[in-house]
Formats: sequence, C-alpha cells, structure tokens
Amino acid sequence: MAISLLVAFLLTTCSKEAPMGTAAQPSNQLEKIKHDGVLTVLTRIDPTTYYKNADVYTGLEHDLVQLFAKHLGVKVKFIIPDTFSDILNNIATNTADIAAAGITVTPQRLQKMRFSPSYYQASEQVIYRSGNPRPKNADQLAGGIIEVTDGTSHVDTLAALKKTVPTLSWSVNSELDTNGLMYLVNEGLIDYTIADSNQALLIKRFYPELNIAFDLTKPRQLAWALSPSKDNSLFDEVTHFFERIKKDKTLAQLIEKHYGHADTLNYVDNCTFRQHRKSRLPLYQKHFAAAAKQYKIDWRLLAAIGYQESHWQDNAISPTGVEGIMMLTNDTADLLKIKNRKDPIQSIEGGARYFQQRIKLLDDTIREPDRTWLALASYNVGMGHIYDARLLTKQQGGDPNKWLDVKQRLPLLAEEKWHSKTKYGFARGNEPVQYVENIRGYYDLLVWLTEENQIKKQVMQVKSYAPTNTATNSSPATL
Repeated sequence: MAISLLVAFLLTTCSKEAPMGTAAQPSNQLEKIKHDGVLTVLTRIDPTTYYKNADVYTGLEHDLVQLFAKHLGVKVKFIIPDTFSDILNNIATNTADIAAAGITVTPQRLQKMRFSPSYYQASEQVIYRSGNPRPKNADQLAGGIIEVTDGTSHVDTLAALKKTVPTLSWSVNSELDTNGLMYLVNEGLIDYTIADSNQALLIKRFYPELNIAFDLTKPRQLAWALSPSKDNSLFDEVTHFFERIKKDKTLAQLIEKHYGHADTLNYVDNCTFRQHRKSRLPLYQKHFAAAAKQYKIDWRLLAAIGYQESHWQDNAISPTGVEGIMMLTNDTADLLKIKNRKDPIQSIEGGARYFQQRIKLLDDTIREPDRTWLALASYNVGMGHIYDARLLTKQQGGDPNKWLDVKQRLPLLAEEKWHSKTKYGFARGNEPVQYVENIRGYYDLLVWLTEENQIKKQVMQVKSYAPTNTATNSSPATL
C-alpha cells in the first residue's frame, strides 16, 4: 500500500514538470527579453535621439539604449515609425519594449503609458527666423503662421494657451516632424514652430538663421516610455539602470558628449565658418583626406583642427612663432622632420601625425570619445599639463579618463594654489578647454554640411507644405 502511494505521488509530480528537452518558458517581460536576446525599442531620427554620424549611429537615446542592452546582455532592435504619434500609440498598446524618443512626460501621456526616471529636462520654445520681428509673448504670435507636429506635447501646450489667448491659431502637421518644421521656418515658409529646448539647441547650429523667441513652458522631464502593463519586471530594471548611471555619473558623461559643446559657436562664428568652407576648404580638402586616411582619422576632424588653428590659411603665423595651417611650433616641426611649415601638404600631414602621437601617448584605459578630446587638449597645451590635470581630477574625486571631469580641472592650472603642486606647472587651462569645444563644434558642422541633409530630404518628399489638418487648433492632440 505504501509503495503504491509512493508511485502515485511520483507519477503526479513528474506530470507537472516540463517535458524532457523543453526549456522553461519566461515568466515575465524581462525574462522574455533575455531569453530572446533582443530589446525592441521605438525611436525617431533626430540629433537628440538617434542618427547616423560619420558612418556610425549615435545620439543620446541611442547610447542610453545600447548601454541598457549591454547591461541586460542582449541586442537592440530599433524601430523607426513613420510619425511621432505612431511611437506613442505603439508603446501604449505594448507593441515594443521601450519608446526612447525624447518623450516629454505629460499628464495626458501618464494616463496611457508609464515613464522611467527622467534623464534630461527641456522647455518648449517658440522658434522664429532671424530678420523677422521677434515675438515677446504668446499674444504676439496671433496672426502668424504656426505649425506644430502631430502627437507632440506642443499641441497640448498651444491648446492650453488658447484659453488665455483666444486669437491664437495654428495647424497640426502630420507629415513633418519638428526638425522639418524648423527647416520650413528657416526657409521662411512658415513663421513659427515649437521645439523642445534640447532639440532647438542642436538644430540651431545647422540652421543659424533660426532663433528662439521665448519659452512657452517651464522645463519638463524627458524619459523613456513603457506600456502600462501590470508586469513590472522591465520597468523595475529600467528604474534601477537609471538610478545606477546617475549615481556613477555615466549619464552626466553622455549628456556632456551630446550637448556639452552645442552652444560653443556663436552666430558670427557659424556664418564665418560656412563662408570659409566654401572659399578655403576646397584648396586643402584633398590634403586633409589623404593625411586622415594615412593616420586613420576622420578627415573632417582633422580639418576642424586646422580651422581652429589657422582658419585654413597656409601662411598663418602667430606672435609666438607657430606657423602654417596646423600651426606647428618650430620644435614640433623638427621632431616631425618637417622642412617647411607653410607648405600645406607638409603641415597637414605633420599635424595628423602629431595628433595620432597624442592619442597613443594616453593611457589605454581611456576610451572614445574622451580619448580624442584629451588628445586634442594636449595638441593645444601639451601632454604634460594634461597629465597634471588628470592627476588633479583623480585627487578631487573625479574620473581622470573622462573629458567632462578633466576639463573642469584644467583651468585650475592657471592658479598658483594648484599649479605649484604639479609637475609641469602653470598653464592657461581655459584655452585648451575652449580649443576642444570649438573643434567639436566645427567637426559637427562639417559632418552636417558634408552628409546628405536628411531634414531637407524629408521636407522635399512632402507633396505640399500646406497644413494637413487645420481643424485641430482648439483641442489637444490625441495620443
């Protein structure tokens, strides 16, 4: 009898187990992502989120997502819906794991999706074209042609504003994103649009005629959106991820990478650079390309260094005796065995070789892009002072391998309190900081001007600039 009961128990237990050779099925969303090895992410093409730059994809959202996927041990599948509204609708209906697309957290959206901890904040700004009267408030927008992108929080903002400014009217464009509308403003085809401040900051560099009139809102939080599922596994993991990268300053490093230099060049600098690109760069571009290929450098970065040094003038000379396009010192020229610093071929090749040497002198623990920025700083101020600044950074609790931290200490080398304790002594530490940030700005402009203008292409594909919906200027956007 006892044996029969034991056999029955074993048979019942075995029947509840998975068949031999069959893996246990994931019990929640996070386990499923890890099981499948793929994280599905909705995003959009934009300098603030996800775009192709010098043959690689980048953008703040791109980098954050890749970092999270690495944390999970999976690959990323990016999906680019046709419109911003599609992104919101798709995440609200759980057709992807995450929407990482520069999404503003609003009360309306909180009803249909949930959000990760915020990684950035931005205000909504009115964009107009320089040369036109600058509106100072919402009342002065009345009568102008205003277009905003369908599905964005900008539509809700205008709808709320209309309660106090009844004469305000606008059109909702379901074909163009905010970048496309800023292009229309730049071309004078519409008077105003609304953009998030981080988006305006990056795009203004490429369209210097664009200007910011005023802020429509106070800063709002940007975050990843997830579906309103009762399964908290992925949401909790995302929350822990953001808490960690905020604590260890990884998030701050990424924000510096994408936004730290965006406002370096003023309007005059920007326009002068564009003029010199047309009149001067063609004389030397093939030399930059040849030297860059030889030393495995993006030619546009090398050209940006040359522009910062001499504004692409082969006869440039400074009061301190540096000469040529790459403004090499006499000692550096001797070291590189360059006979004529004013010869553009010799100067550019020498500058590329010298820059490559700077990169190789840095510790192997320093990764890109910080490695490039620190090497550029040493091109300007000397590697010894970079060593000193890195040591100060470490002593003060910063990361000596990160440009964000080192550039905060470089200016200290001009103060006796600090440089008296260093090996290489005094340096005008503000200069290499400005030097690097300028080159980053010139490089971004060169990439933009030498790649296909995707924003213009998007606009040209639209059959008509006429608003696609003129009947929605009194009600909020529907997500």
